[in-house]
Amino acid sequence: MRRLYKNLVEMQENSCHLFRDREIFGVKNSEGHYKWITYGQFKQMVDHLRAGLALLGVGPGDKVGIISRNSVEWAVSCYATMGLRAHFVAMYENQNLDDWRYIINDSGLMVVFIANQKIYESVVGLKSVLPKLEHVVSIVSNKEHKEHKEHEERDGGATSVNYQQLLIMGQQRPLVSMYPETHEPMGLIYTSGTTGNPKGVILSHGNILSNLYVIPDLVTILPEDRSLSVLPWAHIFGQTAEVHNLLYSGFSTAIAESANTIAQNILEIKPTVLFAVPRLYNRIYEGINDKVNKSPLPLRSLFYKAMEIANKRRAGEILTAKQRILLHVVDMTLFALIRKKFGGRLRYAVSGASALSVKVAKFINNLGITVLEAYGLSETSPLVSANTEHKFKFGSAGVVARNDFADIRVVIDHSVFGESVQSCEEGEVIVYGPNVMLGYHNLPEETKRVMTVNGGFRTGDLGRIDEEGFLYITGRIKEQYKLENGKYVVPSVIEDHLKNSPYIDNAFVYGSDCDYNVVLICVNRANLLDWINKYKAGDTGDLRAILSSAKLKALYQNEINCLKDVIKNYEIPRKFVLLDDEWSVENGMFTPTLKLRRQQVYQRYKGVIDALYVCS
Repeated sequence: MRRLYKNLVEMQENSCHLFRDREIFGVKNSEGHYKWITYGQFKQMVDHLRAGLALLGVGPGDKVGIISRNSVEWAVSCYATMGLRAHFVAMYENQNLDDWRYIINDSGLMVVFIANQKIYESVVGLKSVLPKLEHVVSIVSNKEHKEHKEHEERDGGATSVNYQQLLIMGQQRPLVSMYPETHEPMGLIYTSGTTGNPKGVILSHGNILSNLYVIPDLVTILPEDRSLSVLPWAHIFGQTAEVHNLLYSGFSTAIAESANTIAQNILEIKPTVLFAVPRLYNRIYEGINDKVNKSPLPLRSLFYKAMEIANKRRAGEILTAKQRILLHVVDMTLFALIRKKFGGRLRYAVSGASALSVKVAKFINNLGITVLEAYGLSETSPLVSANTEHKFKFGSAGVVARNDFADIRVVIDHSVFGESVQSCEEGEVIVYGPNVMLGYHNLPEETKRVMTVNGGFRTGDLGRIDEEGFLYITGRIKEQYKLENGKYVVPSVIEDHLKNSPYIDNAFVYGSDCDYNVVLICVNRANLLDWINKYKAGDTGDLRAILSSAKLKALYQNEINCLKDVIKNYEIPRKFVLLDDEWSVENGMFTPTLKLRRQQVYQRYKGVIDALYVCS
């Protein structure tokens, strides 16, 4: 029977009682082993920190924030805050100082938790321009905290208290939880800010709960299940799937050490379910293919033959006895060895935040791991639709995630953008239901702009729904542009297809009001160097000098030619330039959620783009 709650605080306390002796969070210790805490221990930490925050003056309606990677302290801070009817605001460690300043000021944070000494010093330095910020809580060792205190005594700043000290203070002065109403805000999720400042999405307890109520209909997650936390919890996908859903369903998660240790951590944890963005699955796909391609020819041929048979089986074709035997043998040997690289227990790989390549999804599915793609936004808590273990279509965003406990609806607005839609089937995706946000913080006009008069949220995404109810997302309305011939292009769709190439790290397609599209291609340096060595295509010690060579041009032209099977002819870029550049959050090309900052990329490479149109 589905458990229903009035708020997330009630949910957390009930789950910590039901599963009190089960493990909840695992963190690598100094000896290199994962150390686990139980649900009961987690509740005790939340109780102590809640009382400690109250001693700092935090109460209903106040804002408490955190700048930290995923950690036990992150989850404790979140639920301790909500237990005071206060609102939680999470930020990324890889955001810049201007973003932190804006979010702290815009949200009106009273307290901020910080897990990084360098960031701590930066935020303390902002105190003079952040008058509402009263306390900076250091999630660091006592030694580091002492250094922080000495720094503040010299320079002045926000009142500082160590996280561990807060726990001790709260333990000595216990305080019962406050229970928010369902409609009250649980916190703010700040959007990426691809253009301009981030927007604070106000989400209620009911918004998040409505998502949790539909997840059991999409995928079976049991208390015995275990995940590896790789998504940042400052992002709504990671927060809902790996923090709130964790507590709702009663399973456990180990926190990945870093992006570079995910493969090793997977072997250690042996997860049964994994929540991740397409970028991770793309890397898995590339890694497996790379190893297979370096294998002896007989083994390589056997692998790809089995893949071909698996594709036929999925398409409903009747297999011969020989094909069935071959597929079974390969599944029990080669595929089983690959599954062991994922710990050997992985059942579900859930993908969200952006489109997953059909090729990659089918590939992983053929290995015996069910891939489920979902769709949503911060403004929808985030879930709107998902493929389920019993009903899915590759390339789709699944069916609308609704049941008797969450009446979520999707409407395709065919007319509101007139000729700008791609076809009579496409239009803007509008979402209705209990998952839709309360609004944008301090932005009433922006809120009014994205909400319909009857409470629907205009997602800004182009999409269509097929005859079986599967939703397909075909691009962002604000990203699309018109070529000189009047035809519309959604560049992100083309870029996603290009990034499926093992030789392409990133791509930027441009063609607004021009005769044709062009594309900037950031090469995948490692894979390209392997290719150059294999075919003796140049001096790998000076990659930039050979990017314009005929051999490399031919390689990448072939990758672009592959687009003919997936996009329209007029959308295919006619010219391209190869770049040995890295686009990152740090250099401003990406948001913290890895969305391309299109305007920044264009401004940086405007001269390069212009040259592509003037060169013959």
